[in-house]
Amino acid sequence: MDYKKLKDVELFLFDMDGTLYLGDEVYDGAINLMEDLSRLGKRYIYLTNNSSRAGTDYITRLRKLGFPCEAENVFTSGMATGMYLNQRHPGAKVYLVGTQAFRRELLSYGIELVEDGADVVVVGFDTELVYEKLDKACHFLRRGATFIAANPDWVCPMPNDEVLPDCGSICALLTASSGKEPSYIGKPNRNMIDVISEMTGVPNEKICAVGDRLYTDIAVAQNAGSVSVLVLSGETDQSMVDAAERKPDYILPSVKELHQVLKG
Repeated sequence: MDYKKLKDVELFLFDMDGTLYLGDEVYDGAINLMEDLSRLGKRYIYLTNNSSRAGTDYITRLRKLGFPCEAENVFTSGMATGMYLNQRHPGAKVYLVGTQAFRRELLSYGIELVEDGADVVVVGFDTELVYEKLDKACHFLRRGATFIAANPDWVCPMPNDEVLPDCGSICALLTASSGKEPSYIGKPNRNMIDVISEMTGVPNEKICAVGDRLYTDIAVAQNAGSVSVLVLSGETDQSMVDAAERKPDYILPSVKELHQVLKG
């Protein structure tokens, strides 16, 4: 296997759940890799579609698990959604189907969150979901509100082969009841990498997305013209790769093997 393109990468974008850890279980070699990247001359960002936590929450969580992390090392779909709303819907009245952490994130971007008269409905991975939120969201969507979702993930992987219904599943319910399809902000939308490229000055072709999902982590790299590494430690297995039309640039068992490649 020719790893030149991988070794030439300047900035790595790491998915977290299913890639670096699962629940509170850190994968073997993950912390060693993250601690060694700077020595290897590589930059890194923890890039997640999980909008249930704010960026500051991820800094706390990653440090608690033992990972090195500063503010500039985290970029979430929630942060991208806040930026998108300011760019595309400045001044809009937004109804949020999301966690209190996502609410704080959007408020930090100056987004006006309302309970009535919404111009835009924003949906995230809402682990605090109650029926009233669905009722209101459906009401606003049926009356012309724009439908925006933080991420398309159907499920969030959990230990012991369990999953949680994620943002994509919540959106499917709202689409079925309102007839409207959302615009997704997070991976695989290339905007996630384009924004990071602009922020860091690293061109897309020198950026590598590392993750466990073909339809988000790998697709965002393919859509943005970046390098992709699929790890088989999470949602995707080899049979799913074999059935996929577009293959990742590299397939590795876990991030431990990625570390070995970069050191080699």
